[in-house]
Amino acid sequence: MHAAPVLMPYPVLMTLPSTKPYLVRAIHEWCADNGFTPYLAVAVDARVRVPLEFVRDGQIVLNVGLDATNRLTLGNEFIDFQARFGGVARDISVPLACVTAIYARENGVGMAFELEAEEAAAEEETTTPPAEAPAVVLTAVPELQSVPETEADASKPESDPDPSSPPRPRPTLQRIK
Repeated sequence: MHAAPVLMPYPVLMTLPSTKPYLVRAIHEWCADNGFTPYLAVAVDARVRVPLEFVRDGQIVLNVGLDATNRLTLGNEFIDFQARFGGVARDISVPLACVTAIYARENGVGMAFELEAEEAAAEEETTTPPAEAPAVVLTAVPELQSVPETEADASKPESDPDPSSPPRPRPTLQRIK
């Protein structure tokens, strides 16, 4: 006679690993497979290692395409790579907790994330009933202007876009919960 298996309830206090690093890697791969340029929107704080002269309003948008990066590592805790800013190679390190979005530059398709510090603070307030969350508004990120690498490049006039060509659609982000 066999003993009936003992079913243990799922531990309530056990936390599952974040899906964020897997989703970031998936969107990055999707962009690469379809010929798009993956951009990473990052909320800059003391843990983020980026050139501060390119930070605007506490955020920076980084091109994380394979052509724009060297030694790109999309890890579970950090995104690390080397990139050129103004012709100078810089080491970049971004904690995944600071990533607010990854999207294709060409069409804005991607995924936005809440900051994990806000999520952790919300979990600690379990004694207070949650208030209605404010509506999140996502806006398109302006395209970065390229910086000439040499003074010879700076003296070349930029060509005006063809006025007869239709304007490109503005990229937009969609929030998925």
